[in-house]
Parts: sequence; structure tokens; C-alpha cells
Amino acid sequence: MFARNAARAFSAHSRMFSSSAARQTKVCVLGAGGGIGQPLSLLLKTDPLVSSLSLYDIRGAPGVAADVSHVDTASEVNGYPADNLDEALEGVKVVVIPAGVPRKPGMTRDDLFNTNASIVRDLASAIGRVAPDAHVLVISNPVNSTVPIVASVLEKAGVFDPRRLFGVTTLDVVRAAKFVSGLVGATPAETPITVVGGHSGVTIVPLLSQNNLGQSLTGETYEKVVHRIQYGGDEVVKAKDGAGSATLSMAYAGAKFANALLRGLNGEKGVITPTFVKSDLFASQGIDFFSSSVELGVNGVEKIHPIGNISPEEQKLIDACLPELKKNIEKGKSFVAQSS
Repeated sequence: MFARNAARAFSAHSRMFSSSAARQTKVCVLGAGGGIGQPLSLLLKTDPLVSSLSLYDIRGAPGVAADVSHVDTASEVNGYPADNLDEALEGVKVVVIPAGVPRKPGMTRDDLFNTNASIVRDLASAIGRVAPDAHVLVISNPVNSTVPIVASVLEKAGVFDPRRLFGVTTLDVVRAAKFVSGLVGATPAETPITVVGGHSGVTIVPLLSQNNLGQSLTGETYEKVVHRIQYGGDEVVKAKDGAGSATLSMAYAGAKFANALLRGLNGEKGVITPTFVKSDLFASQGIDFFSSSVELGVNGVEKIHPIGNISPEEQKLIDACLPELKKNIEKGKSFVAQSS
């Protein structure tokens, strides 16, 4: 009985990853030894669209690679230590960056900035040099600032293509679907919620009004679930009591977005998901990066969708989001300008 249930559960998990196209891709994880990197590497090993997995970290990556390589899927796995970054990036089509220090109780994402900004800048520099055509997926926080850092570094190197740079905001989307479904008595599959803006606090704007079940939430219930979506990371940091932040759910979200991108790169049509990209939606207000629903295709970003119709409450959330997001983006750009 247990074996039968386990088999069913594994089958359901594997369906998370679509293999609609035959072409496979070499993927690199920068920061594979960390709390997000290890489960992320495991999940990518189970993705049939990944033909080769390149795992890099300043410590622990060869061990993670040896462990993950025993999983009985077709992809090859190689691990690279600190001084082999260039080798890890050779021939890579997709780079996922979870590298950096985790948040601890009392820390905001901005508290992480100085350490993680330097790490991301140096990794972006290596990508620009070794794998300039790679699609880059940034998980390292604060995403609102680290994505502009990567863009600025690649721009300086003369290899920036805005269609190939993504801030992974999928965890906000995952949380929104899960939290809303619990309140309305549905499954998360019935409550997909588009989340726009950025990836921290008030910059996270869930558009519940665009889902038939989500729009039924009003008053205090609505306010509480919006706050929970915006600050869900704090919930995990507190529960782990100093032992880390949202690593497992973030790894799941990172793998989910990576699979969506791989499906798009393989030619699947209609792959649309929110992600933080260079965008014209609010560029007139000096905000040139924004998360909204993006269609993914063979070139990466194929189409950036407008926000669409929103409620008055959501307009207030957007109004609160924009000035904070602008500040975060400028912080990332200034960091690169000052450190060059």
C-alpha cells in the first residue's frame, strides 16, 4: 500500500515538469551548495528538459553533484569548486543564481544587500565573459536590486540582452495560489493569482481580482491574505528560529520557473508566467524593471503583458509599490556604478 501511494506521489511530482519538446539543455546552478541550491539542483535533475547539470559553489558543489548524480534520470551532473567558475559556465544555456547569504530573524532583504550584491556582481561578470548568450535566472535577494546589478554588469560587458534576464518571483505566485485556495476551499490549481511589481514586501502586488475565486475575498480577509503573500518569507524565517529562510519552497519555485523557461526555449507556445524583467510598463516613471505576466519563447522574453483590469484596492497597492521599487532598482544600479 505504501509503495503504491509513494509511486502515485512521485508520478504527480514529475508531472510538474512538462517535457513537451525533445530538445534538452545544459543548466548551471551558481550557489549549488546552499540551502536553496541543494534542493534546486535535485529538482532540476528530475526535469527531463535538462540534459546536463553544472553545479558550482565556493564550497560543497562537488559533493552535491556526486549525491544528485545518483538520481535515476538521464541528465549528466558535474560539480565545480571555487576556482572552476569559468569551466562550470562553459556551454551553458540557462544559469540559475541562488548564491548568497540567507535571511535571519530581524533581517530585511535590504540587510542582505551588501554581501549578496558583491556575489551577484562577480558571478554576472563571469557569465558575461564565458556564457554571454545564456539565459540568467536570479534568485539571490534582494531580487529588486540584484537583477539590475546583473543587467548593469552585462551592459558594461556589451552583452546585455533584456530578453534573457529574469528575476524569479515565482514563490510569490506559488504562495498566492496556496494561501487563496485555503481560504476559498479550492485547490491551488483553481486559484492561479498573477503577482506583479517586485519581490519584497510592499512591492509584491497580488491581483486577486483577476481570479473568480480570489475576487470573492473582501475586507479583513482580503487585507490579511495580501499581507501574508507580501510577507510570507518572514513567516518562514520566524518558524525556522534562526536556522534559515524559505529555502525548500524557493527551490520548488525556482525549478518551476526554470521549467517554464525551458519549455518556452523548446518552442512550446503559450507559456506565460509572472517574472521580474526589463519592462516598459512603468518606464515613464523611471522604473525600468517590473514583474508582470511574461510570455516565454525561443528567445526568452517574447511578450510582456500589461497588468490588465485591477480593483481600486490593487491600484492602492501599485501606488505603494512603485516608489519603493524605484528605490530598490536605483540601489542596484548605483552599486555597480560605484564599484567599477
